[in-house]
Amino acid sequence: MRNLREKFARFMVGRYGSDELNRFLAMLTLVLIVINLFLRTNVLFVLELICLILFYLRMFSRNINGRFQENQRYLHYQFLVTETFRKWKFRFQEGRKYKIFKCPNCGQKLRIPRGKGKISIRCRKCGHEFLGKS
Repeated sequence: MRNLREKFARFMVGRYGSDELNRFLAMLTLVLIVINLFLRTNVLFVLELICLILFYLRMFSRNINGRFQENQRYLHYQFLVTETFRKWKFRFQEGRKYKIFKCPNCGQKLRIPRGKGKISIRCRKCGHEFLGKS
């Protein structure tokens, strides 16, 4: 067993290995396999094969710089998606506690606690006062 592990380690020297994009491709392949167990379509089978081939090609590739750039692009898009959902979640949670007003003078967003009734709101940026119902 140890000999086989050493041979594989020598084989992987100079190759890219696994990263976040490969983990995503592996999980996507598993999800497609589970879905295909119930639907039995050729389209999903082809998608499974494509994901699996991409997974292995990226892992055993010697073009380390190219694979690194692909992973960086994936991480950028992943960040955009997760950040969008994080903002939605934050707005939903804050929306129950606070009401957001926009200053009619400068457009600055102001956060006021809910349940205070009709109040005078002063913009911290420009000093303009206006009425609003919280």
